[in-house]
Parts: sequence; C-alpha cells; structure tokens
Amino acid sequence: MDSAAIDRFEAGRGRLASLAYRLLGSAADAEDTVQDAFLRWQAADRERIEVPEAWLTKVVTNLCLDRLRSAQARHERAVGAWLPEPLLEGDPMLGPADTFEQRESVSLAVLTLMERLSPVERAAYVLHEAFSYPHAEIAGILDITESASQQHVHRARRRVAAERRGGTVDPASARRIVEEFLAAAVSGRTERLVALLTDDVTAVSDGAGLARRLLRYTTRERVASYVRAGFKPTPAKRRLAGGSLAMHIALVNGSPAVIAVVDDRVVGAVAFEVSDGKVASLRGIAAAGRLARLDEAWRQHEPDAPVIDAW
Repeated sequence: MDSAAIDRFEAGRGRLASLAYRLLGSAADAEDTVQDAFLRWQAADRERIEVPEAWLTKVVTNLCLDRLRSAQARHERAVGAWLPEPLLEGDPMLGPADTFEQRESVSLAVLTLMERLSPVERAAYVLHEAFSYPHAEIAGILDITESASQQHVHRARRRVAAERRGGTVDPASARRIVEEFLAAAVSGRTERLVALLTDDVTAVSDGAGLARRLLRYTTRERVASYVRAGFKPTPAKRRLAGGSLAMHIALVNGSPAVIAVVDDRVVGAVAFEVSDGKVASLRGIAAAGRLARLDEAWRQHEPDAPVIDAW
C-alpha cells in the first residue's frame, strides 16, 4: 500500500476511533476495530472506492455491530458485569464535542443507557446525534431504509431522554458539589452525604474487578453507607492499592470524577452525575483493564493539585 493510501486512512483514524468508542464503550475494543478496518482498507480495491470516508465509516460501523452481536459481548452485558471505559477530558477518542448532543453521546451515563438499545438503534443514534449524518447516509451505512433510520433514531432518543438522570451543570458548580461530597465521604459524615444525594440516587461499582457482577445500590441511605465504607481509609485498602492514595477531581467523559492515584498510577475513578445541586448517580471503576487508557493519559497531563494528598 502506498503512502498516500496510508495517509488517507490515518487522516480519518481519530474520527473512526471516536465512532467505534461510542458504539462499543471500550477504548481497547475501539482501537482493535479501527485496526481491523485498516487491514480491510489495505486489502480493498481502493481505485473502486469513490468516497473513502463513507466506505471506512461503513466498515467500522459494521465491525462494531458484529462485536455488539457476538456471543461474548452478549454474555458480558447480560451478566451485568459491564461498564463503559472512562476517558480523561481531552482524550482524542472522545471526538467531537461542539454540540450538546455530541457531548452527551459520550458521557458514561448515555454510553450505559445505550446498552438497552439494539445494536442498529445504537448505531443510528450515534451516527445521527454525534456525527450529524443525515438519515439517507445512515440508511446506506446500515443497509436499511431511510424511514427505518428515522424510526431507530426516534426510539433511541426517546429511551435515552426518558432514563437520563443528570441535568446540565456548569463545571465549576459540579466540581464544588463533588468536593463537598468527597470531604463528607472521607470524614464519614453520613448525614451530610445523604443530604447531597437526590431522592432517586443510584450507585454502581465494578468491585475493583473482583466481583462477578456489578454492585448496585439505591436509596440515599444505602448509597451513603456504600460511599462511606468505600472512601474510609484503612491500612488494608492502602496495601491493596499499593500505597497511600491522592484524590484528584477531574473531568471524565465530560462529567466530574474523583481520580484515585498512587505514585502517578490511576487505581480508581468515581464518575458523578449532578442534578439540581445534588449527586444523582455514581459509577465506581477500579478494574485495571478499564483504567489502562485513563492511566496512560493521566501520566501525560498536568493534573490539578489533589483535593486529598494522603488518603
């Protein structure tokens, strides 16, 4: 393959990776999918491809659909052990963020909600909302009719809107709420924790990758109890983490998050949804496999000073 063909693919790699990440919720799977697309580009009769961007978009989309429909993917999601892979703000894989729809489509909340859509609904929604593809082009990519594309996007929008919990909050206000929440959690002030939670708050944790299923908590009291226990420092937790933790607040997938770090190594992240000045949901991720890209990005950027420097 000549350098021009390689350059043409590389020019669109970032967009393709962003598309794959939104469809799969996994940076590692997105990278593998884009590499598979490159191999197909390499083997293709490129002189017969009139619009390379459209051809590659269709290839990546359908490779993602194959992954979503695979037995392994269905099993992982069916047993309730799946959470999206978090990405640090500024990661190019987060892709376009000019509109509310583009930012929302990559939030951990919406990536999780999209698990309830069919693979085709998910693809149509992402292509239309995040990448502004018209229904005629979506129909060609997914081999469906234009009216079917419209119906898929409409259903997906309705389901996401019905189950979306957080509201639009400016980053400074969200950060203040998370700082107050973290201070209450570390101090063990259960009453203050409860007061900072919405009535219908939920919390989900991967149990540091040790649990076979996601751990789920509802009601303000149960969530506060889970948070108090999780954030309470103990010698055993320090040994498990590999040392004393520093707690930072950063943006992950557009939402405020607490990042737990030991010697510049990310060992955990808790992402928050904030609504009306309170915490509406938490997602705790500590499995090393889900933190690899976040950890790599963390080492390459200049973080703010830790909110807690010796946990």
